[in-house]
Amino acid sequence: MKIRLIEPANTPYRRSPLNLFVYDRHIRTPSQGLLTLSTIAKRMVEDTLMYSESISKIVWDDVLDADIVFLGVFTFNAQRGYELAERIRRSGRALVVIGGLHATLNPEEAARHCDCVLLGEGDETVPALIKAVLEGRPLDFPGVARYKGNRFFITGRAPAPQDIDTVPDRDLLYRFRKMAGHNTIWPQVHASRGCPHNCDYCALVAAFGRSVRTRSPEAVVRDIREAIAFFETGHRRIARMLWITDDNFFADRAWAVRVLRLIIAENIQYNFTIQARYEVGFDDEMLDLLRQAGFSELAVGIEFLEDEAFEAYHKKSTYREILSAAENIRRHGLRVRGLFIVGADSHTRGVGRRLADFVIRHDICGVLIQSMYFIPGTPVYETHKGSLIDENWARCTGKVVHNPEHISACDLQKEIILASRSIYSLPRLMDALLHKRGIERTLFLGEYFWQMSVRRELKRDLAYLRAHALPGPPEKTPCNLPRSSV
Repeated sequence: MKIRLIEPANTPYRRSPLNLFVYDRHIRTPSQGLLTLSTIAKRMVEDTLMYSESISKIVWDDVLDADIVFLGVFTFNAQRGYELAERIRRSGRALVVIGGLHATLNPEEAARHCDCVLLGEGDETVPALIKAVLEGRPLDFPGVARYKGNRFFITGRAPAPQDIDTVPDRDLLYRFRKMAGHNTIWPQVHASRGCPHNCDYCALVAAFGRSVRTRSPEAVVRDIREAIAFFETGHRRIARMLWITDDNFFADRAWAVRVLRLIIAENIQYNFTIQARYEVGFDDEMLDLLRQAGFSELAVGIEFLEDEAFEAYHKKSTYREILSAAENIRRHGLRVRGLFIVGADSHTRGVGRRLADFVIRHDICGVLIQSMYFIPGTPVYETHKGSLIDENWARCTGKVVHNPEHISACDLQKEIILASRSIYSLPRLMDALLHKRGIERTLFLGEYFWQMSVRRELKRDLAYLRAHALPGPPEKTPCNLPRSSV
């Protein structure tokens, strides 16, 4: 048997000088989840290999000769995934299987493009599917969705896997070892799954529930060591930073403390970054442990700056709490990176300026700014699907995808451009190069070029919004920007 796994990209990889400076243009860090499933599949089938369009082109002669092809899709790359699946069904002989977050929340849509959909996380359903195919049995175990003729069938949801200690074999990903020399992609480790909170726009909770499951601290540290060795061996990397990608690493506090203490005991000398909710900013013991373990920054899900927006989407935060937490994080010698959302129902023109002023005034070291997203299956999708511009999932990369209540879609996108241009201005770049040191200087330089690319794409996308969005409220302005806007 021969198995291939594919991670689609809505902007597939191609060689470009931009890959040296700009993330997410033609290159991005591959999926740890699909790589983990590749490792699990390899235990059963020797001839197993993964492709990621984030770092390479697909070798089609190889894929079309496979017996099973798995494709993992999120919302932003779902349409590309469907295109690849249809191509394989037309030209290959494989059983084509689609899984991932978007497919789990939208199995009927995904099933139109493949032979079957695997629901949930895949650690146990991927082996179950391989075993059924090897034995010639029907795919009737829990966690399968498919069409039979014109009728859609689903076997129910498989229980969430409890053993998630698999350390991914990064050499199973085609060309990954060679591409790990790019400073625009980082080593990553995923240490836990799930989140106990209930934010309306979060697809994680909608897909997998509110339970939190953790890997053993020993497996996490082993994964960290292997990731660092994979990226550092044979390469001369400038950005020596590992990203722990958990949505909420601190949800199980006692476990998080054990992981950090083991990293310290193992004396792993590296820079780390991690995502966090604001509450960790009040946990002095945790912040001290993070600093001792080598963490230099926290990417905090700030999202909004208005209490009414927090309340509207059931995000249990307030502006004062966010500000106080950020100040305490910095007191412990850690940088704060801000993850922001614009396009809440209460947002009006000026939201971009307010965001930029907040970032600059409070020394937020970097930002990710996205327009409000509406992943099918989440509560916010159900309440706002009537305001969506369309269901072109490939645009779900931070662009404006809906008609806001109090600002036109074009104006909202212009607010994102304005905020990015203010935060990543040339004077701020020069200041960073002169006064920042080490990884902080390197990161700002890389993000300056990345944000420039983001702004260009957002500006080009204004034509799409002019053609597809509603006119907007009376106070809207024309969808035009000065040439100096990028």
